[in-house]
Amino acid sequence: MKFVVAIIKPSRIEDVRQALNALDVHGMTVTEVKGYGRQKGHSEIYRGTEYAVHFVPKLKIEVAIEDSQLDAVTTAIKDSAQTGRIGDGKIFVLDLESALRIRTGETGSAAL
Repeated sequence: MKFVVAIIKPSRIEDVRQALNALDVHGMTVTEVKGYGRQKGHSEIYRGTEYAVHFVPKLKIEVAIEDSQLDAVTTAIKDSAQTGRIGDGKIFVLDLESALRIRTGETGSAAL
């Protein structure tokens, strides 16, 4: 099993959700986060005063999947989240040792 973590622009969440649902990936966790990458934030003007925004709002998506779904899931996230501009985000893939569904006690892939 794999654990996929994607950091994306908030405006792209609905496209990513639809792309994952099309692949029968229905369970996901979405968290509002702030951070920066290479762009190191940006400047904004508010009421005539310029100020620096060091941490840009993003969304973190977490999904647990079977190994066989990895290529399709990462491609779907990349294609649906990509705008071609700086700050589109990143995808991280981690090994998932085990999963347990609390309600039924199912383990492994059955718990996903």
